[in-house]
Amino acid sequence: MTGQAPGGTEPLILVVDDNPDHRELIVASLADCTDRARIVTAEGGEAALDYLFARGPHAQRDTRHQPRLVILDMKMGAVDGLTVLKAIRANVHTAALPVVMLSAGAEKAELDRCYEAGANSVVRKSIDFDDLRRKMAKVYEFWITVNEANRHSRV
Repeated sequence: MTGQAPGGTEPLILVVDDNPDHRELIVASLADCTDRARIVTAEGGEAALDYLFARGPHAQRDTRHQPRLVILDMKMGAVDGLTVLKAIRANVHTAALPVVMLSAGAEKAELDRCYEAGANSVVRKSIDFDDLRRKMAKVYEFWITVNEANRHSRV
């Protein structure tokens, strides 16, 4: 996991994916839109929860300072994306945090589970890097530059 950005810069986006190649492609795509130092990564669901809830190696992190967006892979190992999403929605410090789920499939039942668990958006993963870059640019544009943050959240 990469933690807080150098120089104390607040993290802008948390990218969670247990596949290091996918994670790096997502980060590279987002780096076209923002300083790479503002992107924090987690190698899976458990690492993401540790970061968000200041557990384990992140025990000293101030949970009042959360990223503005979580990009969360749906299918991961032991702690999958839906488990992470439900934990995010159940915690006062993260309940209003925008979460964009990444899905390799487009099954209606899978999409329904994401939205029922509280996903703000679901984006289909792309194996084409140019397509992924376009999608991540649109995600960034909307959630970081267009969308107004929830005034009742601590985000």
